Amino acid sequence: MATGRGITRRAFGTAAALGGLAATGALPLLRVPTARAAGGQVVVGTWGGDYQNLMDKFIAQPLVAPKGYEVVWDTGNDSARKTKLMAEKRLPRGTMDLVALTASGSYEMWTQGTIEELDESKIPNMRNIPPEMKTKYSIPHIFTGRVIVYNPKFVKEAPTSYADLWNPAYAGKVGVIDIQYQTTIESAAMTAGGGLDDYEPGKQKLLDLKKQGVKIFPTNEAMAQALKTEDVWLCIMWKARAVQWQNAGIPVEAANPKEGIVLYVSELVVAKNARNKPGSYAYLDALLDPSPQLEFAKNFGYNPTVSNVTLPEELKARIGFPPQVKFLTQNQEYLAKNDAQLKEWWDKVFKA
Repeated sequence: MATGRGITRRAFGTAAALGGLAATGALPLLRVPTARAAGGQVVVGTWGGDYQNLMDKFIAQPLVAPKGYEVVWDTGNDSARKTKLMAEKRLPRGTMDLVALTASGSYEMWTQGTIEELDESKIPNMRNIPPEMKTKYSIPHIFTGRVIVYNPKFVKEAPTSYADLWNPAYAGKVGVIDIQYQTTIESAAMTAGGGLDDYEPGKQKLLDLKKQGVKIFPTNEAMAQALKTEDVWLCIMWKARAVQWQNAGIPVEAANPKEGIVLYVSELVVAKNARNKPGSYAYLDALLDPSPQLEFAKNFGYNPTVSNVTLPEELKARIGFPPQVKFLTQNQEYLAKNDAQLKEWWDKVFKA
């Protein structure tokens, strides 16, 4: 995937939005029982929650199980999955076959030599991925864009910039999410002379927000509760998540920041030492099938990553973006080099 450059809305064909996913603590492996599993188990590392439930309902059960594979979920956050890939790198066989990661996580693991280059001939549906979203090491599952989410009851004028979160009128009513430290620092940097290639200016900007009484929440779900109780009026979030909150009756709207819409892509990769590569490829092809792609759009608010899905106009309007919107992609090389120090600053300085 290209890094640090703009991509027009039209370039994605049917693609229109993308969003961040909830992370959960590590849980035991969860099995999806199948009537037959002649092809063996396929261990899929995921974030859990609704994301895993939808993969089970619309991918594992109807499309993968009939091919003779038993899907086993390895649930946890992406940091734990990356750590596991690195720890098992030298083993002939790892404990995960497929691994769900963000686009930056996939790139990082590719540079570390823990995931394999994909054989497109084994993933027929890969031909429907727009060229702008293709990489040789990952399959883009769903995507959305980063926006400003706000409560119109208190924020009377729709925000137009990330900088609006620093408006003194909203002091103490702005929230940020701990697991989204990367994107939060990046968004702050975009208002302070930095950007996709330089997050450093965002650090001081966030310290200024801290002085105004910013609230830090551990997860997306905790932020949703704060918005529901009106403890928070504004936050930075993926549009898909805002759609989910609207569906749940939380009174929020989404506004496009003038700094640009940064894409979030949820991807799956194959561990280089996967135990079941045939099953992994079968799962990846099912992932790109039009049926589950449409269901994720309906139920999760994310846009399809394949060109052969037609969204209902009403749904497209809710989860998409205007044609003139210019999408931005994160600089994966920069993130791979700086993620550790960004996390350390976030934990030891911003959260202190």
